[in-house]
Amino acid sequence: MSAQCSHHGSSLYEEAYREAERHKWIESQKQGRDLGDFAIRDWYGNYWMLYCRHRRNEHISGEARWQEFESEKFGIRCNLVLTEGLLADRILDRIDAGLENLDIIQWAHEWGMPIDRVLHTLELIDVNRARVELPQTL
Repeated sequence: MSAQCSHHGSSLYEEAYREAERHKWIESQKQGRDLGDFAIRDWYGNYWMLYCRHRRNEHISGEARWQEFESEKFGIRCNLVLTEGLLADRILDRIDAGLENLDIIQWAHEWGMPIDRVLHTLELIDVNRARVELPQTL
C-alpha cells in the first residue's frame, strides 16, 4: 500500500517541499548555478495555491489522501455525482478547471440553475479548504 493510500495520508507540506526542491534543481540547471532558497521561495510564491487546490481535488476524488484535509471528505466526488446528479458533475468539472465558488455561482445564475442546490453542492465540496497556510519556515 502506498503512503498516499494509507489511513492518515501524506502531508501536503512534505510533498510540496519535494516539489519545491525539484523546481530548484530545474531552475538551477537552467541558470547554470545553484539558486538555493530563492528558487524554493519562488516555487511557493508561484505554485503553492495551485498545488494545494490540485491536492484537494485528488482528496475528494479518492485518488490520494492528504492529512491537511478532512478524512470524511476523502473520496466524496463519486457519491456527490450519485446523490446530486449531473449538476454536481458540472460543478466538479468547473472546479477541476480552476473556477472559484463565485465563478460557479455566476455560471449557475446565468444558466438558470437551482442556486440552492448549487450552494449545497459547493458547501459539500468546500474547495476553500484548499487554501492551506504556507509553511512557517519560508
